[in-house]
Amino acid sequence: MDGFAHLSYFLLMQAKAKSFTESARRAQIVAAAIETIAELGYTRASFARIAKQAKLSSTGLISYHFANKEELVRTVLEDVFREIGAFMAERMSEPASASEALRTYLEANLEFAAAQPTRMRALLNIFLGGALDYDPASERAALEPVERILRWGQESGEFREFDVHVMATTIRRSVEGPVFLLAGTPELDLTTYAAELVTLFELATRRQ
Repeated sequence: MDGFAHLSYFLLMQAKAKSFTESARRAQIVAAAIETIAELGYTRASFARIAKQAKLSSTGLISYHFANKEELVRTVLEDVFREIGAFMAERMSEPASASEALRTYLEANLEFAAAQPTRMRALLNIFLGGALDYDPASERAALEPVERILRWGQESGEFREFDVHVMATTIRRSVEGPVFLLAGTPELDLTTYAAELVTLFELATRRQ
């Protein structure tokens, strides 16, 4: 390897190492922010408290990666929603029927909440702190998968005729509800809760 090629290789390795280190640091900060927001709430989760949670020497290490608290919280939301999306996609990959898809949708939402209470509590505190933008487009995106399942069930003859938008909204609010309940009742049995929701919506959607 000649001198120029050797230098190029060295610089490339340096850049990769720096990129890896910076990615790891960002992930560390995001994880600390989730823990801090979940424990203290959105308003009290300052850079100083997040740095302490992350065991960082100063808040400057956070400011290097995130311009302000709003940018950090946006990254937290992206991280949590990405995890939820991947979890739901895996659980709902190949449902055999609309009834199975609806049951899995209900169970999987609460299964994630049970498995990731800290993330869900952070999400709730961000929402309560007014830092979670939820506009009509976000609402439509959240309802679309449920509406698709319900239309499938009506077209296949599994489900009775009903207003799909009303039913989808009711289902969506039903799986969001336990997140609020967990804040005051952390011992809430989400497996039993999910079973009740499955029974409720099987009876509500079933064709007689």
